[in-house]
Amino acid sequence: MLIKFTKMHGAGNDFVVIDLISQRYRLSARDVRKLADRRFGVGCDQVLVVEAPRNPDVDFRYRIYNADGSEVEQCGNGARCFARFVRDRKLTSKRTITVETAGGIIELKVRGRDEVEVNMGEPVFAPEDIPFTAPARADSYSLQVAGQALEIGALSMGNPHAIIRVDEVDTADVETLGPLVESHPDFPRRVNVGFMQVMSDQEIRLRVYERGAGETLACGTGACAAVVYGLSRGWLRDCVTVNLPGGKLSVSWAGEGSPVIMTGPTAVVFEGRIRL
Repeated sequence: MLIKFTKMHGAGNDFVVIDLISQRYRLSARDVRKLADRRFGVGCDQVLVVEAPRNPDVDFRYRIYNADGSEVEQCGNGARCFARFVRDRKLTSKRTITVETAGGIIELKVRGRDEVEVNMGEPVFAPEDIPFTAPARADSYSLQVAGQALEIGALSMGNPHAIIRVDEVDTADVETLGPLVESHPDFPRRVNVGFMQVMSDQEIRLRVYERGAGETLACGTGACAAVVYGLSRGWLRDCVTVNLPGGKLSVSWAGEGSPVIMTGPTAVVFEGRIRL
């Protein structure tokens, strides 16, 4: 079947977005891998799918597939692109959009043609809910990786994150440590791994090795998780600028019991059709 798609990115984190409301098709893991292939397909970090909601109180259902074909719970950069896509395609005229995801319901606010604010919900710290194997919740954890003890933060932003503070992100061993932490047995569903450099109490640099996708140019939930961890440790305050290889995001969190708010750009790269 010939499927229409839109290629988009949020701060360099790139997506193939497919409307499965006006088109009738059921994506398989093989389809996702074909779409994501940068040589034989369209090429992307994740495939995003727009569906009609199952919950009558929300506007859309939003599904996210990593490049390896696995479905995941949440994607913050993708959520911003999702909001722009449904407005560009005239699936809604709303500027505040509620969306059902596998990680829960999120709220998207379109601030301008290119900028979208996302209410990412409250972070989750209980190890069993991340999920992460630990005897009890702690500010940080020691993780044994390749014969060394890494100090990490662990939390969920609708999907699991491990955060490692480093002195310099440019020289951080992302290529080696990223996949080792991602597949560590203490994270039974695998984990996204953030390498965070604190520049000041309102600015960080971040590289993220994403579960099922490898290192990406940006990760919205990773940016949120890093800021939450930095705020909870007292390293950061107020609204934080997150510098990622692909661009900048703004993240704020008022503390436990409050949602994380992320604001950032969206861009349309091209539209096309592909036979699946």
